[in-house]
Amino acid sequence: MALPTRDSEPRLFSGPAPGLRLVVLVTLSIVLMVLDHRDQHLARIRGYLAAALYPLQEAVDAPFAAQRWMATNLAARDSLVAENGQLRREILLGSARLQRLAALEAENARMRALLDSTPKVGNRALIAEILSVDMDRLRQRVVLNRGSRDGAFVGQALIDARGVVGQITRDRGTSSEALLITDPDHAVPVEIVRNGLRTIALGTGDLERLSLPFLARNSDIKAGDLLVSSGLGGSFPAGYPVATVQEVRGDSGEPFLVVSARPEAALERIREVLLVQPPPADVAAPPEDRPLPPPPPAAARMGKPAGRQAGAAQPGTPAPGGNAAAAAPAGAPGSVPAPATAPPPAPAEHEE
Repeated sequence: MALPTRDSEPRLFSGPAPGLRLVVLVTLSIVLMVLDHRDQHLARIRGYLAAALYPLQEAVDAPFAAQRWMATNLAARDSLVAENGQLRREILLGSARLQRLAALEAENARMRALLDSTPKVGNRALIAEILSVDMDRLRQRVVLNRGSRDGAFVGQALIDARGVVGQITRDRGTSSEALLITDPDHAVPVEIVRNGLRTIALGTGDLERLSLPFLARNSDIKAGDLLVSSGLGGSFPAGYPVATVQEVRGDSGEPFLVVSARPEAALERIREVLLVQPPPADVAAPPEDRPLPPPPPAAARMGKPAGRQAGAAQPGTPAPGGNAAAAAPAGAPGSVPAPATAPPPAPAEHEE
């Protein structure tokens, strides 16, 4: 059996010379372009081809599109998080400065009568974040990310954008532990903005309630009164909102009112707080070591005025060799007339 050779194979794709094929194809292309340009005969065919190739284009572009989307979204998220944190800090600082307006208005109304003022806390404050919370009914405390290395100290007051939060009770160097005002072991001196009545607000273990147990039955207090820190004791700066009176009840036979108030601070939602810095003048300076004063002279210890000689004659004191009448001025109040006695004998003269 004879094998087919190259010359004996059927030439299905044989045709004219390459130069002639090129001329024919170029001519056909020009004709199609002219027809499409004038009458838009190939627009529909081109649309079908584009629709058929669209999934392939999307598949090829998918990795690049995913990379662009991730880069854009991650960059935008980081920017939004930073901007959100900055805005929240600015709002917190602004609210802390504005929340004292109610107390300042009441204070300005009393300034003409008082003619005195107390030093106010400045605007220096340190922002701290809440690391952990302990909201047990008998123990309501939080842990802050600020300690003595950051300028915090034991006894420092905590406030948020609405009012007083609590007080630092333990320093850990890089962190600190704070006691909330609703803790059963906490008390804060307060005063009523409406009339200046001072009392003490005690924690009850309930985040929504404070107790004012030391108000007599005739105290001028009613529901809706705003309580602000009085500044007594030096633990909390004066004028910051603490709570709003919710209920006033006077039980028969009891000498004190039953008063409950709702804290102004959002204790159940706090995430950041301000550590209020007192002005330097409010910090007590340690006592200076001064030498003891010198002891008084001997004349002062004997009942005689210091600075005089022991032998000097004093007014109203008999002179040596004289009588009391001569020493005391005549007619002086409290003077006693001398008795009519013979004068004492003159001293003997010394022989030469």
